[in-house]
Amino acid sequence: MTGEITLRFLPLLMIFCLLAVAPVQAQDANSERRIQTAQNDGMSLSDAVEQVRRQTNGRIISAETRTSNGREVHHIKVLTKDGKVKTHKIQGRKRGNG
Repeated sequence: MTGEITLRFLPLLMIFCLLAVAPVQAQDANSERRIQTAQNDGMSLSDAVEQVRRQTNGRIISAETRTSNGREVHHIKVLTKDGKVKTHKIQGRKRGNG
């Protein structure tokens, strides 16, 4: 009997799970292009995350800052509406020598 109840509610559970991971808005056709900042000094990680979230309408999976050639580079992974993971690289602030 318990197995019958579980099978009965399985489709409802699957629909709920799909709705929980789907972005609220449709993905923009230009969201695959590299997002760049207009600021000369770069932007913070939190600003970069917000920009990527707004422009892709995707779900942010992870965000980290790496330093390359004395400059921060924010690596932001996004789950797109079609289920793919894309990494956006945003130029951050300049770093001192060291």
